Amino acid sequence: MLSDTYSPQLPTLVKSPPAGPQWIHELKYDGYRIGARVEHGKISLITRNGNDWTTTFPEIAAAVKELALEQALIDGEAAVVLPNGVTSFQALQGVLKEHERGRLVYFVFDLLHLDGRDLAGLPLEQRKEILAGLTGEVAAADAVLRYSRHFEGDGADVLREACRMGLEGIV
Repeated sequence: MLSDTYSPQLPTLVKSPPAGPQWIHELKYDGYRIGARVEHGKISLITRNGNDWTTTFPEIAAAVKELALEQALIDGEAAVVLPNGVTSFQALQGVLKEHERGRLVYFVFDLLHLDGRDLAGLPLEQRKEILAGLTGEVAAADAVLRYSRHFEGDGADVLREACRMGLEGIV
C-alpha cells in the first residue's frame, strides 16, 4: 500500500566523500526536496515537511502525470537550472515569486514505491534502474522532468569534478 507520508532519507554533511567501489555518488541540487506521489491518476507533490506543494509546481505535477503510472512515490528535487547548467536556490525563489516558470526542473533520483510494491528495501542501484526505465535516462534540455544519474568511482574524484563545474556538491 502506498503511504500517505513522504519521509526521504536526508544526506549527512561530512568533511570528505566516502572512498571505495561500494559507493555511488549523485549531484547535489540547490532546490526544494519534493516527493511525487501518484495514486490512480492523481498527483500530489509533498515537501519533506509534509506540505502539499502540488499547486506550487503544476508543471512538475503535469510532467509526472505523463509517466502514466498507476501508483508510485518518486523522490526528487525541484530546481531552477541557470544557463551555465548550475542550479540556484535563489533563482528558484525568484521563479516562485515572479512566475517565470520556464526554467523549472524536477530532477528525479529515487523510486520508493511502484504499483503496490514498497521498493525502499531494494538496493539504491536497482531502484534507480527502474526509475531510469520509467523516465528515460536522457531528457530534452528543456524537459521539466529529468532523471538524475549517479556516478561510480572515487568520491574525491567525483567531488573535485563537481566543484570544477561550480555545482552545489555531491551526495
